[in-house]
Amino acid sequence: MSPIQIALLLLAVAGVWAIVEIALTLRKTRTVVDSLDKTVNDLNNTIAEAQPVVAKLDGAVDELTPALAQMEPLLKSSKTAVDALTSNLVEVEAVVRDISEVTGSMAEASNAVSSVTDSAAGAVQKLFNKVKAPAADADRKLAAAAAEAEQPTERVLIGEDEAADGADVAQNSVAKPAQYYTYTPSETSEESCDE
Repeated sequence: MSPIQIALLLLAVAGVWAIVEIALTLRKTRTVVDSLDKTVNDLNNTIAEAQPVVAKLDGAVDELTPALAQMEPLLKSSKTAVDALTSNLVEVEAVVRDISEVTGSMAEASNAVSSVTDSAAGAVQKLFNKVKAPAADADRKLAAAAAEAEQPTERVLIGEDEAADGADVAQNSVAKPAQYYTYTPSETSEESCDE
């Protein structure tokens, strides 16, 4: 064989080998394309299923748009209501403060009336004690006089007392009943008010 034939033979073997390699590569490419086609079909199915959901979301957004447009006036009116409520609370606070001041004034007035009433009651009590005291003294004097009248008394002449010879002075002296007055203090206005 000639060198050209050998070269052609080598070239033919290399060509067959290249064709086999291209066929294997095409086969692998076909399986990859088939799996890619299958994936694209699955993706298309998913998109087809998602389209109604997207359409529903589109409708919901379309329905929310007017509601969102109405939210701004609602927020403005709620702000106005909150401002009005705040001003009302400030007024209520002022009223409560005024009521507190009036209550304090009423308590002071009540204390003043109580002290005037206590003073008047004390004065009346003192007046009754002064009126009652002379009557009590007269009753005591009468009781003492009656007790003195009931007791026997000895009357001794002055001359007889001197004439006694060495007699015991204690035996001969005249026992005169002593008058005792008991003093009971009258209640003061403070004691009568405490009761």
